[in-house]
Amino acid sequence: MEERFKVTKKVGIFGIIGNIFLLTIKAIVGFASKSQSMIADCVNSAGDIFASLMTFIGNKIASAPGDEDHNFGHGKAEYIFSLFIAISMILVSIKMIIDAIMTLVQGNELIFSWWLIIVCIVTIITKLSLFIYTRIMYKKYNNILLEASMEDHRNDCIITTFTLISILLSLKGINWFDSIVGIGISAWICKTGIEIFMESYNILMDVSVDENTKDIILDLVHGYKEVKAINEISSTPVGYQYIIFLTIAVDGSMTTFDSHTLADNLERNISELENVYKAIVHVEPFEE
Repeated sequence: MEERFKVTKKVGIFGIIGNIFLLTIKAIVGFASKSQSMIADCVNSAGDIFASLMTFIGNKIASAPGDEDHNFGHGKAEYIFSLFIAISMILVSIKMIIDAIMTLVQGNELIFSWWLIIVCIVTIITKLSLFIYTRIMYKKYNNILLEASMEDHRNDCIITTFTLISILLSLKGINWFDSIVGIGISAWICKTGIEIFMESYNILMDVSVDENTKDIILDLVHGYKEVKAINEISSTPVGYQYIIFLTIAVDGSMTTFDSHTLADNLERNISELENVYKAIVHVEPFEE
């Protein structure tokens, strides 16, 4: 668990450093050349800095252990801060779409510069490196903050590739494509923001554990011959994991000691699952 939070912190720091560097060079070259796609890419980098900062802060809060006021820890902080990231992405993308449409209608005054090409290539290399590293860490630790960062780095690679294409087309006098790319970039950012928002929202609204995990839990329970019936199974998320509430029915003649031993064994087996934080098993006498 501790290693998971350390890795997320490191990813957040790398993201902040990389995005500050990219924001600086994109802003200088983008505004000097009046490239709408590069300006949109620049604003996207500003959003990336905010996202990386939210990843860093959210991870720090989520890593705090449980206390008297927060018995099951602070894991949901991951989803609260990923919600902030999503909202910022959506708001920024809407503003960029409006600006790009206005430029498309009024005409684009893009001034070609080879520095635009260099900035695009540097951005793609930087973001691709960050994407590969973050993806490896996400696959290992399954953290929504890492997922948001990974998606963001991947999107930036694609976005900047289209920015590069639009700049190259301007050499042929096709300047309108620059505004189209600006709109496309903004729409992509908005789509990603909505997806992250919905995932975070579902967790914060206590969405149930996925069906695959539920089936695994039911299989574990059915493996105990003493269990006559499963009366209820429910769950609530705690960060990236779930608390499982299970009510089972056993033979009414079973001793209290034996029924508690059964419940303890079940709780231990279920809690060993990767995305289960804790299992709570309640035992009732079986009725036909």
